[in-house]
Amino acid sequence: MLDDNTRYRLLKRLQANPELSQRQLAAELSVSVGKVNFCLRALLDKGLLKVRNFRSSQNKLAYAYYLTPKGAKAKVRATSGFLKRKLAEYEELERQIEELRREVHAGEAAKGERRA
Repeated sequence: MLDDNTRYRLLKRLQANPELSQRQLAAELSVSVGKVNFCLRALLDKGLLKVRNFRSSQNKLAYAYYLTPKGAKAKVRATSGFLKRKLAEYEELERQIEELRREVHAGEAAKGERRA
């Protein structure tokens, strides 16, 4: 359930704002609160995050999730993997667009020949 994309997105959001609640993370990532909870537990179990309770907070259930040094390294690896996947998707889209352009051009040329 903790796929590379979710790991990357969670680590990125938490590095930028460790005080996001699980509900806020779920909304930002467009996933369920249950999935965020599961993923955060997995990241905590792997030692990529540490959690702190807000002692000064009125809401004693509020937590902050901080990347550990191991988590910061994992974020760099996740970012690199995410970039590679997105570049591959981009290149595939470029290839498909070029193929479609050739099809359109060939269709227009054939249509022009029929008129003549």
